[in-house]
Amino acid sequence: MRIALVLEYDGYGFHGWQSQPSGDTVQDAVEAALSTIAADNVRVIAAGRTDAGVHALCQVLHFDTQAQRPTSAWVRGVNALLPDGIAILWASQVSDEFHARYCAIERCYLYILLNHPVRPGLGHGNIGWFHESLDLESMRSAAQMLVGEHDFSAFRAAECQALSPVRNLTKLDIQRHGDIIIYEIRANAFLHHMVRNIVGCLVYVGKGKYPPEWIKALLEGRDRAAAAPTFPAAGLYLAGISYDAKWKLPDHVNPSLAAVLPYCRARTGL
Repeated sequence: MRIALVLEYDGYGFHGWQSQPSGDTVQDAVEAALSTIAADNVRVIAAGRTDAGVHALCQVLHFDTQAQRPTSAWVRGVNALLPDGIAILWASQVSDEFHARYCAIERCYLYILLNHPVRPGLGHGNIGWFHESLDLESMRSAAQMLVGEHDFSAFRAAECQALSPVRNLTKLDIQRHGDIIIYEIRANAFLHHMVRNIVGCLVYVGKGKYPPEWIKALLEGRDRAAAAPTFPAAGLYLAGISYDAKWKLPDHVNPSLAAVLPYCRARTGL
């Protein structure tokens, strides 16, 4: 029997999603709780891996089990055993053909940035911060050069294990809400540190260090060393995963920015 789960987590204080020998990861905590409820050893497969300090509003995973449990056991029962920063939002039995990673059509990340002279206190660990004024229109012009299928080698971490640097970025929208800037980035898949490297480069453009055309030059040059430093993890959220409707996953798996913005504001305390 295959079970699909949707969960959210605060990545601050965890060493990322993927299991490590230290055991201090989101995957380790989730598998331990599920194994207790199933009375068996459970291993999960997630739609994507997040780095240390990165959050998820909507992570999707699946696991196989012979344990017959009511849905409430996979939600409330597992939540009772999880750390406070992790929560199962939804669970259901799905077809054995469903695969959280390989059936995903598109991933959506949000980067939430406080653009204010003074660093946040209440949002520490949950929001990015940049103290200099950022020009929204310059960043939007630069962002459009990234949309489409490209070789994103210039935005790829050196330790990235992906076989190809080519990705199809379908949307890069930037909105300002007072002192908060939201970067919404959608693609078929992402390279290691790709979103944080893109945000770092857009911030360089926004503060006037480079013109928007610099982004195109980075794409063509494919040189990570020529790009901006990787931006901090604190403001990055895995916000949703798109799947074919046949899998019957809940609507909040692929939320709109309008739907998640109030939630993000609540999380960051701003």
